[in-house]
Amino acid sequence: MINRVILVGRLTKDVELRKTNSNTSVCSFTLACNRRYAQQGAQQTADFINCIAWRQSAEFLAKYASKGAIVGVEGRISTRSYDGQNGKVYVTEVTCDSVQLIGGNRNGSSNNEGYTNNQTFTPNNEASYTNDSLDDDFSNTPSLDISSDDLPFY
Repeated sequence: MINRVILVGRLTKDVELRKTNSNTSVCSFTLACNRRYAQQGAQQTADFINCIAWRQSAEFLAKYASKGAIVGVEGRISTRSYDGQNGKVYVTEVTCDSVQLIGGNRNGSSNNEGYTNNQTFTPNNEASYTNDSLDDDFSNTPSLDISSDDLPFY
């Protein structure tokens, strides 16, 4: 079975970092992802997707991303439920395995920065990959420079 999700969208508000009782970093955020529309002149609509990031991914987003930033996430769809005031509440969200800041970060620059579970950051914010299990030739491929003109939902 496959449960993989890849999304690119804008943050609907600033990311707030929280800590669990065991001091694990976590943040919940919502991505606004525009839908492509088939009819000429039709009103563009967006889907608002709830996401959750843990540990270094959460810290990365809280530090570098703000409302309106274009963020790419890769993860899996998760469902959970809890007892709310009006009965059982069901939640569907994307649990992020990796996040990528594509544009609109707090520094005003648009370099592609990101964090995955297999990546560490050096003090000058250059990513260094540490995953030795990849058997493809993409490990040394430079990241693409994507401008806002390339995105249909900018």
